[in-house]
Amino acid sequence: MQTIELYIEGQRLDLFDDESVSLTQTIKDARDVSKVFTSFTQTFNVPASKNNNKIFKHYYNFNIDGGFDARIKKSGSIELNSFPFKIGKIKLEGVKLKDNIAYSYSLTFYGNTVNLVDLLGEDKLNTLTDLDSLSELYTSAEVKSRLQLDPTTNDLITPLITHTTRLYYDSDGNQGNEVDGNLYFQQGNGHNHGVLWSDLKYALRISKIVEAIETRYSLTFSSDFFTSTNLPYYNLFMWLHRKSGNVGFGTQLTTFVTTVNGWNAQVGDISQMSNSSTFRSNLGDAEFQYLSLSLTRIDAAPYSLSVFRNGIEVQSFSDIITANKTIFFSTASIDNASYTVQIQHLVSITFTDIVWEIQGLTQSGNTERDTYQTSDNGNFIASSDIDFTITSQIPNMKVLDFLTGLFKMFNLIAYEDDSGVIVVKTLDSFYSTGVNYDISDYLDVTSSQVNIALPFKEIVFGYKDTKTFLAAVHNQIFSYEWAKEQYNDNATANLDGGIYKVEAPFGHFKFERIIDLADSIQTTIQWGYCVDDNQSPYIGAPFLFYPIKQTNGKIISFRDNLTQHTAIDDYIVPSNSLSLSSATSTDNINFKNENNEYEGGTAFVDTLFQKYYSNYIASIFNSKNRLTKVTAYLPPKILLKFTLADRFDINGSRYKINSIRTNLKTGKSDIELLNDL
Repeated sequence: MQTIELYIEGQRLDLFDDESVSLTQTIKDARDVSKVFTSFTQTFNVPASKNNNKIFKHYYNFNIDGGFDARIKKSGSIELNSFPFKIGKIKLEGVKLKDNIAYSYSLTFYGNTVNLVDLLGEDKLNTLTDLDSLSELYTSAEVKSRLQLDPTTNDLITPLITHTTRLYYDSDGNQGNEVDGNLYFQQGNGHNHGVLWSDLKYALRISKIVEAIETRYSLTFSSDFFTSTNLPYYNLFMWLHRKSGNVGFGTQLTTFVTTVNGWNAQVGDISQMSNSSTFRSNLGDAEFQYLSLSLTRIDAAPYSLSVFRNGIEVQSFSDIITANKTIFFSTASIDNASYTVQIQHLVSITFTDIVWEIQGLTQSGNTERDTYQTSDNGNFIASSDIDFTITSQIPNMKVLDFLTGLFKMFNLIAYEDDSGVIVVKTLDSFYSTGVNYDISDYLDVTSSQVNIALPFKEIVFGYKDTKTFLAAVHNQIFSYEWAKEQYNDNATANLDGGIYKVEAPFGHFKFERIIDLADSIQTTIQWGYCVDDNQSPYIGAPFLFYPIKQTNGKIISFRDNLTQHTAIDDYIVPSNSLSLSSATSTDNINFKNENNEYEGGTAFVDTLFQKYYSNYIASIFNSKNRLTKVTAYLPPKILLKFTLADRFDINGSRYKINSIRTNLKTGKSDIELLNDL
């Protein structure tokens, strides 16, 4: 019989003689990130003894001044045989009376940790504001610079993944003015094809997201898996693709929105400025004759224009190419309202004038006119230099779902150690740390049970989203989802049970190595195409990939703007494999052993399934595997030390712990064991 002691604010409470504490531990919880911090909670009913009445200050008597404040949880602890077992908080729930005399106090003991679901809640990745320290301008120069960085040492890069335009390579010199995606570089202004800079987006190293989670929620993850030396994790990036098509503005060609500011309000009595970007018409006694907006520019680049009345768009024009544009508004739409101008554009545009002109007729028949322009001397510059703020561009995903996704991809387990660090390991690594305990002498041999261990006939591993164009085509041609693994040990066997799915909540690209259409020779270019099977811009689930720097590769054309292009021969290509060469690494983030997109063949065998799941799955599908249930009375030297990584030896046979429920007072443990095969 074990001795249980309960303390509140350092004072020992009297317990009923039959008071017990049960603790349940299961490997399933260790593999479920949402349960990493599942709190130890225990309810106690303690007697209304003289000692306890003193501690709780006769709580049942509300007439006592300065009584016990049950609204506040008090510090508490549990000891087992005088050894520390749990530290947490105690809350007084109430008092039970018999014959109007206090009989017992109802208490709840809460462990200090909280459930991860409660800690993270519904928070999304865009709440991780620490990420914004990595934000950069989104300009042609910056996009090109980050396309050429070394991704092993830089956290924000540009991969060759397009959100709208299909890329190809055709070195046929007759391609001339073809501009929609031909990466072949030809010198001269008449050959300005290539990849347009605004068709690319940045990508972020996922370790920076993990670090931001630690900071925001005051967590510390161990460096067992989350470390820079673990390249399959550390080299993994997330594409910052929050909306389909262009950054922030869907599928519109015009990417950037500039709100016209710097208006000069002329002296007049018909209209007045309300702020730097909006003017308010003030009808007064005058009746409007017209309201117009005129723009004069000196650049050749097209732009689009939107005018908002009280925040609602009333006029819009796309791809304006004329040097002068005047818009007249009908009298029906003119009243005492605020009007705002927005210019959408791909490149910086200079306007010599942006002018509102308002004319009205007073009751006395006088014509009054006012003009408002951007500046006294014109030259308003609509700049394309906008901030690519990480939290504004990161995919719309819950923090918990992100962590869950990593746990599912790499078959991770997690638990909190005595110092409060969250230990994160692969399942194989976790089991490798275990020790052995012989519990043969502690078994209750009067009863045991041996059951079938396999509740499923098949386990399916895959990603939530494989609907981008190339992956969708693969699904149609081969009649199974790209990179999905279906494991059933023996395809010819008719196993009982259902199908268990392990689905990572991410999107998964199929990439393409581009050939030269002129001679069918493979290039060094691999790219991603984020469109659906209709080749329309696609959003999908968040995409993870490995960036690979190609140095001295096939020269490609990078379009700095609509009229200029430059040649580059080093650039970052996306990959599902840690390396493009199987001679360097065979690690990849496919679940299934697929043909490698770059090298071809099936050389990249270290899939997520093979590397992180195969040992565990093979053992549970083994025909010799059994789920053995036993009862044992474990001594404190085992109860206070064992972990789920340990093995229990019984009469010469070794087992892994599937689950264990222990009455800490009696030491009685109901244990589920799996053969250690």
